[in-house]
Amino acid sequence: MKHQFVLIIHLLAASVWVGGHLFLSFRLLPEALKKKEASIIINFKNKFEPVGMPALVILLLTGIIMAYDFGVPVSDWFSFGSPIERLVSLKLSLLLLTFILAINAQLFVFPKLTSDKLNPVAFQIIAVTMVGVTMLILGSFFRLGGV
Repeated sequence: MKHQFVLIIHLLAASVWVGGHLFLSFRLLPEALKKKEASIIINFKNKFEPVGMPALVILLLTGIIMAYDFGVPVSDWFSFGSPIERLVSLKLSLLLLTFILAINAQLFVFPKLTSDKLNPVAFQIIAVTMVGVTMLILGSFFRLGGV
């Protein structure tokens, strides 16, 4: 029962994280590029971060709990041994990539963001969205016993 509760919390957090980035990618980014208005992206970022970042932390914590539930302790992370270990390792690798992209966004992309320089933020948004969707798809393979 505990696993099911943790899974539900994980899925809700994934809905916030991935859903927010899909909305940003498919609705707001095209508008910002068309109008050449960085403020559209900046306004979304300022409103999404207080919800999105806690969702990402919840994903990390619930993911770790579920990895242990599946019998994959820290010592087996990145071992890629069994199908479940491969799945956990892939998701952790993508999580690491998400953190790298987040650091890049905070330190390099957003400080230089202007309406004339939207391409770097567009790349950033698309990359984070693709990583999030990939993690969501990989998560569905736990029901099948891994990859």
